[in-house]
Amino acid sequence: MIHIKKKSRSIYPIIVPTSYGNVGTINSYILNDGDSLSLIDAGINTNKYKDALTMTLSENGYQINDLSRILLTHHHEDHVGLVNWILQRNDIPVYAHHEAIPRLMVEQEFLVMRKKFFTELYISMGCIEEAQPRLEKLQQTIEHKNELALQTVIRPLGEGDRILGMKVLETPGHSADSISFYDEERQWLFAGDVVLKTTSSNAIVDPDIKGKRLHPVRQHEKSLKRLEQLEIEYLFAGHQEIIEDHQNVILQKLDKMQRKANRLYSVIKEGIHHPKEIAQDLYRHKYNTEFSLVMSEVIGYLDYLEEGGLLKKSLQNDVWHYKAL
Repeated sequence: MIHIKKKSRSIYPIIVPTSYGNVGTINSYILNDGDSLSLIDAGINTNKYKDALTMTLSENGYQINDLSRILLTHHHEDHVGLVNWILQRNDIPVYAHHEAIPRLMVEQEFLVMRKKFFTELYISMGCIEEAQPRLEKLQQTIEHKNELALQTVIRPLGEGDRILGMKVLETPGHSADSISFYDEERQWLFAGDVVLKTTSSNAIVDPDIKGKRLHPVRQHEKSLKRLEQLEIEYLFAGHQEIIEDHQNVILQKLDKMQRKANRLYSVIKEGIHHPKEIAQDLYRHKYNTEFSLVMSEVIGYLDYLEEGGLLKKSLQNDVWHYKAL
């Protein structure tokens, strides 16, 4: 049983090994502030994770009914999986970034806009045929939205808000709605998937709530640089280890991002101009096995290099072509 305590507050980590993606573990954290218990992220909807949550509570003398609130760092399914299960047993408030609300509530208008956004995006990137399974999954989400929505009213949080004495920091990049909770007094940061110890935290292309394409690589870089400047003893990540040397880890992540950008730039400079062909050259078989993540990564870095003045693009037969400057 791991137990981290400082200045009258305690953290009970829930760290569960998983085969989900390549992240190693899925992490949630119970925060005991002396007066109440808060669950920071709610894991994935499996019996294994339910058992881990209830066991961690029990080992520390608590049960589900003792939780007072749930704080979400972002909307991904491996961070919100047990929210409805908990709410069925304990009707407590749920907090998340305002951009997370249409995603967590699986709002019809937002879902329809999002499918249209990705259809047009994949057409413009020349990979609409390979995108059909992804688009079908988006359609399935629309059709099953009532089953997937959180059964509560989400209480919105944003930059500069405070909750339980912790400062809310907007740290987008991995997702549009990523937030971190910073306990300045104890130098604790709950950062979701903004930075992971041993693997990359993908900067995922997505529209904002108005349908405008976000530029996640630039956002992620900015978020990492911001967190690198903070005084942090423990960075509680959404996966893998709790990080105790956050500055070194973040500097390595920033260096890797730059190397990725340089590699993509070199491919274009060598004469591959079509986004689909760029993705195939860089990622080989992963282009087919992990299509949506691969294309998200390629599109994100194309935007990043274009913003940096290193690329220019032209539309040819409805597909963007990129040229190195």
